[in-house]
Amino acid sequence: MARVKRGVTSSRRRKNLLSYTKGFRGGRKSKERLAKEAVVHAWRYAFRDRKANKRNFRRLWNIRIGAASREQGVSYSKLIARLKKSNIALDRKILALLAETKPEVFKKILEKTA
Repeated sequence: MARVKRGVTSSRRRKNLLSYTKGFRGGRKSKERLAKEAVVHAWRYAFRDRKANKRNFRRLWNIRIGAASREQGVSYSKLIARLKKSNIALDRKILALLAETKPEVFKKILEKTA
């Protein structure tokens, strides 16, 4: 069987791993073992926090909608119930944006649901 030299493969693998660690501090950006550990943790946190980000934004939108609807004398839960009952399919992101930037449009939506 022919001899296999693996220098190219190994260095390519190391180079690929170290490309993910740009901006890391200390040996975590240049030493293979530390870099591998750092990248594994970083990817785990990134995956987790993409989910957390969605939760945080939905929470923020709910707060903004609630504040705007209370100014009109309606609670958040009653507003959402009215929207569902009158088949107005606006998601919370859009409602929050309207409440913040165009309160007159938000008021008209509230009047439609009443």
